Amino acid sequence: MFLLFLFSHFRASLLTGRFQTRSGVYPGVFYPSSVGGLPLSEVTIAEVLQSRGYVTAMAGKWHLGLGPNGTFLPTRQGFQHFLGVPYSHDQGPCKNLICFPPDTKCYGTCDVGETLLPVFHDEKILQQPVNFTGLVPLYQQFSKEFIQKAVTDKKPFFLYYASHHTHYPQFASAQYTGHSLRGKYGDSLLELDGTVGELIKTVWNMGIQNNTLIIFTSDNGPETMRKERGGSSGLLKCGKSTTYEGGLREPAIIYWEGKIKPGVTSELASTLDILPTVASLAGAPFPSVTLDGYDLSTLLLEGKKSPRSTFYYYPPSIDPTRGIHALRMGKYKAHFYTQGAFHSETTPDPACHITALLTEHNPPLLFDLDTDPAENYNLLKPVIPKELEPIVKEIQNERERFLKSMTYAESEINKGKDPSLRPCCNPECTPKPSCCRC
Repeated sequence: MFLLFLFSHFRASLLTGRFQTRSGVYPGVFYPSSVGGLPLSEVTIAEVLQSRGYVTAMAGKWHLGLGPNGTFLPTRQGFQHFLGVPYSHDQGPCKNLICFPPDTKCYGTCDVGETLLPVFHDEKILQQPVNFTGLVPLYQQFSKEFIQKAVTDKKPFFLYYASHHTHYPQFASAQYTGHSLRGKYGDSLLELDGTVGELIKTVWNMGIQNNTLIIFTSDNGPETMRKERGGSSGLLKCGKSTTYEGGLREPAIIYWEGKIKPGVTSELASTLDILPTVASLAGAPFPSVTLDGYDLSTLLLEGKKSPRSTFYYYPPSIDPTRGIHALRMGKYKAHFYTQGAFHSETTPDPACHITALLTEHNPPLLFDLDTDPAENYNLLKPVIPKELEPIVKEIQNERERFLKSMTYAESEINKGKDPSLRPCCNPECTPKPSCCRC
């Protein structure tokens, strides 16, 4: 049995074990009217496990495309059951956020011209607009019932819970609103924590804790532009939409009662590694495609070194002519390009801001992440020290190898938009999109 929690872009990579460049999920993100989506030819974790007799379900934020007649919904990508929103909950007018108390003004503007946010149950719209005071309890009930039925039916299961928390704009149900000293952001984080606790409690109540792997992680750093509503990257540099550590480095908790020895590790791992690791543990064959992830099972179960020694940093708006912006090899990280981002505004460091334009570095900037995780001290300034020449050359060679080996699929996001694809539970109504209510 497997439970995977993801909170808060790199969903395509997580579900396929492949860089999003290979599937065309770049640059940027999908919108309600996007024509493209995660190609059906891509093999997801859910499809891998289904081949081994697992029942599969997803709750929460999909954001890998909707398409004509739900072409790209989770139910077409290996998930037998789905309860959730097909894209991000800020991709609609904020009035679609029914806050608690109901007359509370929502924070922000969101995408005013889009359709009201829907909740799908499998391939049908259950709610439009979403009632956010009851959304997470709805997800909890769906997830708990799925686990309980799978155990009763003596079926192995895979549940992918992709929380909206703590993405902007924040919300929480009545049980959590006003209960955190951290305001709305804290309330949403508190609700996420409560949900994880409820689902883990379900695992224990069903007596399957010794046979269930639980993975909890996120997919990008905080939106520091939101200030107290956007989270903090601590000592790490910058935040979301940058290739500094604050933009991409995330903690993870991987838990398996009686199988994984409790402890803390700083071994290098990526969400790309989840598919091959889960497939290996389930005894499922790997997809017959190029995988960018590694099997971490010996790291988890035996405490061995991670098979991953390198990581490649793509920016949100990928340009195949430039490729990766940074590369990590062991403890060293080299930046070939740097760029600030709107999402990383308000921090004291000007390198994080949108005014920090795309800059090429030759030689690259080089940081020792063991001693300088904040990326403050460039080891190659003003000149390359002789003792670092071999590592710089090795990193540059690895970059060239990676750039030559990477295949860029046609961009699914650049396939354009069609307003008629925006979901509407009352398709004959007018005027759209404001009439789409049920």
